[in-house]
Amino acid sequence: MNISRRDLLKKGSAALGVGILYDSLGSIAYAREPQIKFPARPNGRLALTSWPFRDYMQGPHNSNRGRNKPLMDIIGFAKMAIEKFGIHNINPLSAHFPSIEPGYLNTLREQMAKAGSHFVDLGLGAGRFYDPDPARRKASVESSKRWIDIAVVLGSPSVRQHLGGSRGVKPDVDLTAQSLGDLADYGARKNIVVNLENDSLDNEDPFFIVKVIEKAGNPYLRALPDFGNTMLKGDAAYNYNGVTAMFKHVFNMVHVKDEVVDENGTIYKIDLAKAFGIAKASGYRGYFSMEWETKEGDPFEGTQKLVKETLRYLS
Repeated sequence: MNISRRDLLKKGSAALGVGILYDSLGSIAYAREPQIKFPARPNGRLALTSWPFRDYMQGPHNSNRGRNKPLMDIIGFAKMAIEKFGIHNINPLSAHFPSIEPGYLNTLREQMAKAGSHFVDLGLGAGRFYDPDPARRKASVESSKRWIDIAVVLGSPSVRQHLGGSRGVKPDVDLTAQSLGDLADYGARKNIVVNLENDSLDNEDPFFIVKVIEKAGNPYLRALPDFGNTMLKGDAAYNYNGVTAMFKHVFNMVHVKDEVVDENGTIYKIDLAKAFGIAKASGYRGYFSMEWETKEGDPFEGTQKLVKETLRYLS
């Protein structure tokens, strides 16, 4: 029996749960929204990122691992999130994985299910998505595709992609949109969202990210608003305007901070009432990940504070 490419894609997309549609001419058209079901209860919308706990995380690529501190692997982190904070969703950094071998990943997926925890995002490292050299851009895309495959294995609905950069090269909207559009196409085939966070002041400005997303025009390339990162510019209005702009393209993940500290020790407080008001006004239904500013003290105590504040605004 001859099987057409279209039939093969239909069967493959059905097996993966991918939102692929076909127009009247039989061309592929991805669904308007990725297919993810969000929890309704406030507590179910909480998540925990491993970044504030980087001193405690195992992983051969974790350069921030602390000395003389008890270390956690990914399942240990997930269990800690449940025991200490009542959080059943995690979004660990890729650098905090002790292994990405298939055997480890399959075992980890089973352990997570038994623990009652879920992956809701994976934090990837930086790439060179606007490098003038097309070979470097392609290499960055191919590297991140591997993590989309890992997200499928682990049941994570998304990955967070840092943009990175090349020395002496200014961020370029067109090149970035082209590279990340290709990555989002790959994610769309597997129903995995690619999130972009307003993080680095140099190359992850919220308005730059919005331009990239709008240029790419792919529903699987989305914004991940961080309440506080852009506050490091020292301009509160710019921060909240940037966060508002990003919420127009958000899908499943937001990072919660109540303050940030710059390299000179200056503390910038985040107006959480304002930030959560922006989220509510946008109609956002996804997850809020706790990301305590570790320069201000113990991440366990700080995260508990963030959890309490977040639940107050979500209830």
